[in-house]
Amino acid sequence: MLIDPTLWPRLHGVSTHFPLALTMAATLFEGLGFYLPETSRHQQNLRGAGYCAIVLGALGTIPAVLSGLVMARGETLGHDALLWHHLFVWPAFAGLVGLAVWRVLMNDKTSRRSFTFYLVVLFLTAVLMAGAGYWGGEMVLNS
Repeated sequence: MLIDPTLWPRLHGVSTHFPLALTMAATLFEGLGFYLPETSRHQQNLRGAGYCAIVLGALGTIPAVLSGLVMARGETLGHDALLWHHLFVWPAFAGLVGLAVWRVLMNDKTSRRSFTFYLVVLFLTAVLMAGAGYWGGEMVLNS
């Protein structure tokens, strides 16, 4: 039985959108929840949605990274557009997983200052993921 040569690119394309969208959603929900009063029901709902989005986004990176490594034949950097894609992907991956672990461990037991730091790193991770998506798109469009 032959394996469809378009399987890995399709799997990678589908699996990357999941953590990307969830990271953007977590950034929005956590950011909005940060500015609402702590007694607000909406703040609790937004922070809960952000929590779920960051954890599910981190879990969603597993098939995205594995399928990407298969497509790149194990090459962790590469050259040209693949190099730029990976220069954004690896820090974004580390940031997303680290943020999800921190969020699970800390839950709502953080100071406002530490949560501010979390939000800054989350925003930077979202920017890195957008950059990775841009360079991934460049590879698809120019191949």
